[in-house]
Amino acid sequence: MTETTKYPERCEVVRNGSEGEFKSKLVAKVPIKAGESVAPIEGHYDAVKRWSSVQMGIDRHIELNSELVYMNHSCDPSVHIDTERMAVIAERDLQAGDELTFFYPSTEWDMSQPFDCWCGAKTCVKRVAGAKNLSAEQLKGRYVARHIQELKSQQ
Repeated sequence: MTETTKYPERCEVVRNGSEGEFKSKLVAKVPIKAGESVAPIEGHYDAVKRWSSVQMGIDRHIELNSELVYMNHSCDPSVHIDTERMAVIAERDLQAGDELTFFYPSTEWDMSQPFDCWCGAKTCVKRVAGAKNLSAEQLKGRYVARHIQELKSQQ
């Protein structure tokens, strides 16, 4: 089953499994070039750190308040969240149907609900708990938000 998102021209939510199962994902509806904005981050509100929030600064979390919340984690992400431009940006050229995933530690310092990663990427970090728990080597070559870079430099 699919449903139209707030950004119907760019992406849509695909729901798999039965009601209450966390098997949904966000996919591109059209080709999107690397470096291009997939969607602006708008309509959000400030929030406390929780499983559904995104860390946008050292002491700031937001709830996306849109279907962007369906972006899953991947250690080989298709997009990143640019916390300065307030946009979701394509990491590589995307085709219609490609899943929109981001590397959670790129914005999250210390996650409220860590989990084991089974993405299978060559660069998989295995345990997703936030950038605080990763080495500089594990973050090397990835997009990492400025506040995460600042926190990592103080660690």
